[in-house]
Amino acid sequence: MSGKPQSRLLTKQRFLPYFLTQALGAFNDNIYKNVLLILIAFAAPGTLPLDSDLVINLAAGLFILPFFLFSASAGVLSDKYDKAQIMRIVKMAEIVIMSLAAIAFISESYTALLVLLFLMGTQSAFFGPAKYALLPQHLRKEELVSGNALVETGTFLAILIGTLLAGVIANADNATTIAAISVVTFAIIGFLCSRWIPEAKPSNPDLVFKWQPVKQTRLTLGIARKDKTVFQCIMGISWFWFLGACYLTQFPNFAKLYLGGNAAAVSFLLTLFSIGIAVGSLLCDRLSGHRIEPGIVPLGSMGITVFGAGLMFTTPASMPETLSIIEFITHPELFGVFVSLTLLGVSGGIFIVPLYAMMQHRAQSHERAQIIAANNIWNAIFMVVSAISGIIFLSVLDLSIPLFFLFLSVLNFVVVLYIYTQAPDFFWRFLVWVVSHTMYRVKHKDLANIPTEGGVLIVSNHVSYMDALLLAGACPRPIRFLMDRDIYNLPLIRSFCKACKVIPIDATDRKSVMKAFVKVSKYLERGDVVCVFPEGQLTYDGEVAPFMRGIDLIIKRSPVPVVPVALQGLWGSYFSREGGRALLKIPKRFWSKVNIIVGSPIDSKQANSEILREEVLTLRGDNR
Repeated sequence: MSGKPQSRLLTKQRFLPYFLTQALGAFNDNIYKNVLLILIAFAAPGTLPLDSDLVINLAAGLFILPFFLFSASAGVLSDKYDKAQIMRIVKMAEIVIMSLAAIAFISESYTALLVLLFLMGTQSAFFGPAKYALLPQHLRKEELVSGNALVETGTFLAILIGTLLAGVIANADNATTIAAISVVTFAIIGFLCSRWIPEAKPSNPDLVFKWQPVKQTRLTLGIARKDKTVFQCIMGISWFWFLGACYLTQFPNFAKLYLGGNAAAVSFLLTLFSIGIAVGSLLCDRLSGHRIEPGIVPLGSMGITVFGAGLMFTTPASMPETLSIIEFITHPELFGVFVSLTLLGVSGGIFIVPLYAMMQHRAQSHERAQIIAANNIWNAIFMVVSAISGIIFLSVLDLSIPLFFLFLSVLNFVVVLYIYTQAPDFFWRFLVWVVSHTMYRVKHKDLANIPTEGGVLIVSNHVSYMDALLLAGACPRPIRFLMDRDIYNLPLIRSFCKACKVIPIDATDRKSVMKAFVKVSKYLERGDVVCVFPEGQLTYDGEVAPFMRGIDLIIKRSPVPVVPVALQGLWGSYFSREGGRALLKIPKRFWSKVNIIVGSPIDSKQANSEILREEVLTLRGDNR
């Protein structure tokens, strides 16, 4: 995908009706929920069944409880039936619920409104698995990050606009009537949009559904743990929602007690945070080259730590008690808070989008919706924990909100370190991404020639010590490299090689060669991508040396497609042997322009060392 894939998706029927449906759902949820909470907070004495503070906390619990009770069942139904049809049924249910809510608003029946809030949470619990599991069916793999970026952008902007509009509605003279008309109208519009979503055929129609919520929840959580990468994505997403819930919950008191703001100031902080997430989501798509790139995740997590701590250190020591919204926005001492909060949101968007895309892509199609359901359950658990954390830190320990923000920043750093020790691929992909986006200006051509699945053997010319990193950053699939043992054993390289499952080889040791070839065959047979530099060493003159005969043996042992790749522009770089030994000379240039050109796959029966060398030479041309 080139050009502007995000805007192009918004012109496609396979995405636009879906996008509008999910955004309107989030929008209407927040109008209903926030109007209800504001009306409860300012209700006249005697009109509520319980104390207002207790009712507000009860409302939050009633909305999240269905995610524990019904997510697993929703996941099974979404795998068993057409996901688009499920979305339409859920949106029809929303019309019914909102019609009842309209009557409850007009009659000011708060007990009924609370019961209906539970039903809205139930509707959202059934909507979620179908919503996220449908994306991989309607989008190609290379569109998945763009699609998720737009979904997250639409969701957070819908939440923001819904929350702001709820405040306007609740403060109107005839608030209950306007609220009643609004929630029904937007529910109807959402249903009409859902009617245009193309069908998404059942991924597992033979799945047996039984109404056993507790048992099904255990089974669903177990399914999510089968694939380590998928479960790590779920934990990362849940951690994001933990942090988001912690920050959003504290915005009202943070603005009032530490920034001198009023209700409008809270809305302004929410706006900055939501716009930041939207920008980060779209930026992530650009930074990753519109593909699933786990190397972006550490960039977002580091930003969360840095800018989360920034909220603590930029909070003024003292502020006037009441500032108008104009004074609040223009106050010079608050500028640092605004910047930190916005960049915190940007970092969150960069962090979350690749995790959603990777979870959807890695999940088996026949159980994808159940994995999304497990993700929703874990999200709910982490959000409950966030509420408990806030109570302990701020009420039991009686510490300040800025100090709580610093605590979250430090905690995020510790959690991130743990995650990266458990999943080093995230860190190494980040290193690859940094190298390929800072030290070099890397451009790719015909990456689509690399098959999307099955074993693939890549052969490339060998110009510099950065070749493997650049190829790893370019290839949309993980690559296993065959590497000279001396380089493999270098102190700063060894840990990286182990994490990436590099295959060491000593060309002078027959046993080492045979052992390496056995490993290559094993990886290729199980469907991995393996890259070999058939020259056997870095070039001394920038030219492509004859390919060693070992490549013929690899091809003979493993009948998989062979893809020739040419590296252009690396000769003369600091990591090449031009002008002296690599790494032991004065750098002549920085941010070099590098091209990675991928040739058409060659059937193993037609491939040999001579043909492959000629293919690489042709692809490289005169640009060394």
